[in-house]
Amino acid sequence: MEIDESCRVLPFQLQFDKPLASQIKIAEWNPEKDLLAMVTDDSKILLHRFNWQRLWTISPGRCITSLCWRPDGKAIAVGLEDGTLSLHDVENGKLLRSLKSHCASVICLNWEEDSHLITDDCGHTSKYEDRTSRFFPPAPRVPRMPGLVSGDNGFMDDGEDSFQELSNSSHQRFNILCSGDKDGNICFSIFGIFPVGKVNIHNLIFPASCDGAETTHQLLNASIHKVALSKDLCRLIVMCSGDLVEVGVHMAGLNEHGLHCLALDTSIFWNRKNELHQVAQQASNIEDLTEVVRTSLSVMCRQWSDAMHTFQEKFSSLSTLIIDHGFDSSPQEEFLSLLGGARTGPAVHQFLVNTLGEVGVKRISKVLCGAGKELQRIVLDHLQPAAEVIVFRMGELRGLSRWRARYHGIGLDESLINNATEKAGMLLVQVERFMRVLSSVVQQYSNFFNWLLKCIKLLMSEPSDQLLPYNSELVIIFLKFLYEQDPVKQLLEISETDYDVEIDLETMQRVRELVQFGGFSDTEYLRRTLAKEFQQMEFSFKEAFQMPFTIISRKILCEDLLPLFPLPSLAKESSSMRIPTSVSYYEDSSRASLSHYTSQNQFVDYISFQVPDESFSDIVNCICIVRGFMHDSHCLKKGNSSLEAVLLRIPVDYQCVDLSLYKDSQIALLLNKATTTSESAGDACMMILQASDLPYVSISRSAYIDAWRLQELKDSVAYLHIGDEKARTIPHSVIAPLAVSASRGVACVFAARKRALVYILEEDEDEVSDAE
Repeated sequence: MEIDESCRVLPFQLQFDKPLASQIKIAEWNPEKDLLAMVTDDSKILLHRFNWQRLWTISPGRCITSLCWRPDGKAIAVGLEDGTLSLHDVENGKLLRSLKSHCASVICLNWEEDSHLITDDCGHTSKYEDRTSRFFPPAPRVPRMPGLVSGDNGFMDDGEDSFQELSNSSHQRFNILCSGDKDGNICFSIFGIFPVGKVNIHNLIFPASCDGAETTHQLLNASIHKVALSKDLCRLIVMCSGDLVEVGVHMAGLNEHGLHCLALDTSIFWNRKNELHQVAQQASNIEDLTEVVRTSLSVMCRQWSDAMHTFQEKFSSLSTLIIDHGFDSSPQEEFLSLLGGARTGPAVHQFLVNTLGEVGVKRISKVLCGAGKELQRIVLDHLQPAAEVIVFRMGELRGLSRWRARYHGIGLDESLINNATEKAGMLLVQVERFMRVLSSVVQQYSNFFNWLLKCIKLLMSEPSDQLLPYNSELVIIFLKFLYEQDPVKQLLEISETDYDVEIDLETMQRVRELVQFGGFSDTEYLRRTLAKEFQQMEFSFKEAFQMPFTIISRKILCEDLLPLFPLPSLAKESSSMRIPTSVSYYEDSSRASLSHYTSQNQFVDYISFQVPDESFSDIVNCICIVRGFMHDSHCLKKGNSSLEAVLLRIPVDYQCVDLSLYKDSQIALLLNKATTTSESAGDACMMILQASDLPYVSISRSAYIDAWRLQELKDSVAYLHIGDEKARTIPHSVIAPLAVSASRGVACVFAARKRALVYILEEDEDEVSDAE
């Protein structure tokens, strides 16, 4: 189509045309700041400012399949091919959290924040206060392993000040992260941290049709393309492709492989957001503190093992010397003989004077006693404070669980929370016991080394007045019980044999007597090691928090299904077919005056997609916009339909590359002009339509849920004239994605020759100057 360039208005301003090292496959603008996050074909994440200044580049080392921003713009969620979800700090790209929510590739992400302030039953604004600051100092951070670079532990750099702000959910509005994988699973997590639900679209049974016919349908072999949670968190729209069949019987005719739109009822997030917010606040902080305990135990175990390896490596040569001198005694017996003054064996004499020496004793003493002091520091600065705050937060959850009228409905089970609270308390008891054992062991090692130094001085006939004194009884106890044993490692390390601490019968009987007084129910905690107690606590947490996950998952049901268009048979086998789609929610001015109790009716959903030419023989080169699907199931019960749609015919010499719903009910289109030769650089066009002003037509809903209704629109197609709309020509052929930011009115398109073009979609000089 030839367009008169002289009469065309060009409202877009080209800001940048920058080369790229690699082609971009995903791009998303920050919802509030002028930041653009991009994913390259080689799975690197790039963050740029509006002026194209690069802030950082990270490479997770695995294939990135999806990306989205947290609603406040301070974190980025990244979906990986192996099913992992990772959260990254926007300031520096550091990994904040890694969750294994899926077992398959994460195809799409959507992070939505509650658009209203949380209120109580009387309508007053409710603010959740983190009360731990009243009783505790700031929460401890994850300790570093000596010699490791920040972030090597895979969780968080303890030197980053942003950690507290990003992890403390008490400062965040209630928000839900939705993620969909290629196996049809959709996971929900509060704050992107606390898993709160999961559904599989293959297991959903779709409701009876509008005329009451008792027919139910199910999707098979379905793949998720996009998920979009409404701004009130009450509905989730899912666009997916698959086979729609009647339950138990495969249908024929129109019931075939195609693209479908689902509406899931997620109103529990709205109805119980007060309760979920408070539970998630406690649970997400408990998870942070649990990671502190886990890493502390790991660091302590590694440091102590290294110190003991130094000790054992040096003292193992004594056994060899004893055998070489023809004795069959043990090192302990030789040391006891030396201590008693009965004789000085040649093996011990050679070991102390020649092999070990004064320098060797001091070096080993410094390594081992230094490790003991470092373990004590980690316990006092990290492990014990974390365990104390965990107990406090579990106590708060315990109080909530007793309010059955409000919290039982979201799965906060009192008995499970009680058990988890007790296990957290038992961990504190184990920490105190560990500190006593560690202090005793370090003291005995220090006493043993002081004695060896004294012996070496005497054997070498040197004065020993400057040496520290030692206790002979402690030396005997050390040689009998500690020389070949390591109680510290036994408490820290979970062995395959599940090592149990030996407790005398009198102590166990006393514990049972205390249980009868109602102090606690666990009589076996004294037999467990510190590491095993932590394992028990983790299991009890998982069990307690699994209940809300299960209960809420059951309450997420499918409300409606709308078949959009059939897909060709080739697309059924090929998962690489890309269909441009977009879902957004716009405020309905006619309902804007309603109260917050009916806020779920204040938004209208707009669903836009390209219709493949192969789907309908009489509908070619068209895009479709459907609105009102979220409300349609309610209207059907009243005998009418609010579902409307419009077909837009793209000029014959253009093809739709990508589309995106934009602010104020607008839609941005990215079009490529057809070229006659493959060597041509090509031409493209980007344009904006006012979606709310298009000539929509009501779509009828019949008893046949599997019918394709787009054919009803073929006689009312609206023709798109590029010269009549806001448009901008691009002197390149372009490829997806089209990234649009509603906050600054900017778009980013990607030329086929690895170039990024940034446009301002509306000429606003104030915004342009501010951005620059």
